Amino acid sequence: MNEPAYLHRIAYSGPITPTLETLRRIHRAHLETVPFENLDISLGRPIVLDEDAFVRKVVEENRGGFCYELNGALAALLREMGFRVTLLSGRAPRKDGSPGPDFDHLALRVDLDQPWLVDVGFGECFLEPLLLRPGIEQKQGQATFRIGEGGGSLSVERQQSNDSWKTEYLFTLTPRHLEEFADMCHYHQTSPESHFTQKRLCTRATSTGRVTLSDMKLIFTENGTRREGMLASEDEWQQALKQYFGVNIRDQAVRQNE
Repeated sequence: MNEPAYLHRIAYSGPITPTLETLRRIHRAHLETVPFENLDISLGRPIVLDEDAFVRKVVEENRGGFCYELNGALAALLREMGFRVTLLSGRAPRKDGSPGPDFDHLALRVDLDQPWLVDVGFGECFLEPLLLRPGIEQKQGQATFRIGEGGGSLSVERQQSNDSWKTEYLFTLTPRHLEEFADMCHYHQTSPESHFTQKRLCTRATSTGRVTLSDMKLIFTENGTRREGMLASEDEWQQALKQYFGVNIRDQAVRQNE
């Protein structure tokens, strides 16, 4: 693990002692620089559960990834910095609202004087770690989250505009090993039922909102205001990918189409 190179990749130059303030700043910096994306799946490039490969992809290839890759890479960085990190299994809701299977999502627990939920691999969610204490509202900018509890699971819940609460995902505090996520990692790359195989996606947080490429749609959210437009060609898509995410997969795409 090349810690300085990783910190440079996420444009982080703050303190490196394993404190809550460091964790918060690393978490936000990661979300604002490393995109949540599934582009290797659309290119037919297998994603293998290997921590070194995750770090190499993020740091050396200037890429992002999905939950197993992003939280797997961040776990390696945080451990190198002296944090105590545990892998957790999460279950995202299906379209009908029922929870997905175990190992559907990978999140992290980081123990300081209190336990914190860390997650840079769920797309648009919390920007800073959540205190792992059920029932308290935790406001972050324009969003408010809480940890729910019931049915033998915990949940990440987000407050809606009508003051109701939406479950982002369920999880348990059972410590997990990376290899336990292998079957679901394969499923999400290959199954037509997986949302990762249905369209190309690349998204990251910004200081004022979010920028997203969803297939040929380019979406900006700034201070709660959303604007979007359709890209006219694959060249425009490639240009947007490089401009807003620093990702250049043109050569990979060409090789895939040959």
